[in-house]
Amino acid sequence: MSRLFRYIGHRLYTTWATFWFVLPFVLTYPLQLVLSRRPQWHRHLHTLNRTWSRLSIFMWGVPVKTVRASPLPVQQPYVYVANHSSYIDILLLFRTIPGWLNIMGKSSLAKVPAWGPIFGSAYITVDRDSAVSRGRAMVQARRTLEAGRSVVIFPEGRIGKQPGQLLDEFKDGAFQLAIAAGVPVVPITMPLNHRFMPDVPGGLRVRYSPLAIIVHEPIATTGLTAADAPRIKQRAYDVIASALQPEAGGVPEPSIWRQPARQRMPA
Repeated sequence: MSRLFRYIGHRLYTTWATFWFVLPFVLTYPLQLVLSRRPQWHRHLHTLNRTWSRLSIFMWGVPVKTVRASPLPVQQPYVYVANHSSYIDILLLFRTIPGWLNIMGKSSLAKVPAWGPIFGSAYITVDRDSAVSRGRAMVQARRTLEAGRSVVIFPEGRIGKQPGQLLDEFKDGAFQLAIAAGVPVVPITMPLNHRFMPDVPGGLRVRYSPLAIIVHEPIATTGLTAADAPRIKQRAYDVIASALQPEAGGVPEPSIWRQPARQRMPA
């Protein structure tokens, strides 16, 4: 009976969380569509996305622990690098990081019905398997920084294989970009997002779970050259990994309401 109640609870909470993620988008979709059509309106679109993120997380009812190692001047552009473990990573970043951000996401996000074209017009998309696409994305990111706007990059490139436990190898691009633009790198750790909404095959899986985000001290890049990128990359990797919570690693098990049939013992 407890298995059945747990299954019903998971289904109800998944429905609740999905509703409060989708509803704000549906209600603001016409405005988002309009704001996405002109670059000079994208700042307002980002404000709308930030509000959407905050509302969704608030309505999910999960506590969020935010740790900032030091105040970061909004006027200073940064390259934020964060671990990638869940579909809600972007929401938590939008909720937490101040200012008008640009974020680099995989090109498949731009193909999501309705929301995808809006994301693709306002932010940077990249096909990490294409050298041309990666180069174009870095040019866009460099121009963003030169305009005084911060950039968020997931240096793992995709959701990690062991979320919350181990980071995948970091790519060089974010660190080469920061050095070339002469802006600091700010490592960010999100150790629990995979407990709320993991990347799993076969559909959506949502579990009520506390969330946390740690914004670490910036790593200066002034006076560095491309030869320093591997060292900065390793330093950011170590900082982000240091705030993971391995005891909370792994993804939640699927919820089933029937007791699995016991295998017969061999005669």
